[in-house]
Amino acid sequence: MNDRYRYGLTMLACVAVGAFGSKALYGQAKPPAYLIGQIDVSDPAGYAKEYLPKARKIIKAHGGQLVAAAGAAASGAQVVGVDGEPPERVVIYRYPSMEDLLAWRNDPAYVQVRHVGEKYAKYHTFAVTGVPDSPR
Repeated sequence: MNDRYRYGLTMLACVAVGAFGSKALYGQAKPPAYLIGQIDVSDPAGYAKEYLPKARKIIKAHGGQLVAAAGAAASGAQVVGVDGEPPERVVIYRYPSMEDLLAWRNDPAYVQVRHVGEKYAKYHTFAVTGVPDSPR
């Protein structure tokens, strides 16, 4: 192979590696999603025994990670009201993406477990998309 072809192929390979490397480095990863739950637990013992272990297992299977929990029957930390009355209990979970969060919530196994939880608690939950990390 003559030098011109070798030089051309080397340049083409460098451009391809640069393009793929740039996409990997600065590619648009899906931003995380956060589930915020305000929970009023009427029967802490039943909630802790029948709902929490099963729910946590399904949450974890969908990539959910507990970020914060406070209030009655939680970690012992208190929910601090900044504007208005604070809810009884608050949990925040982080998911890899909104798709993962919705897949967890619509998982038939979780839907069944949620019905059990509703015997012991009232839920007010909502989800927000996190801010993606920006390249520095």
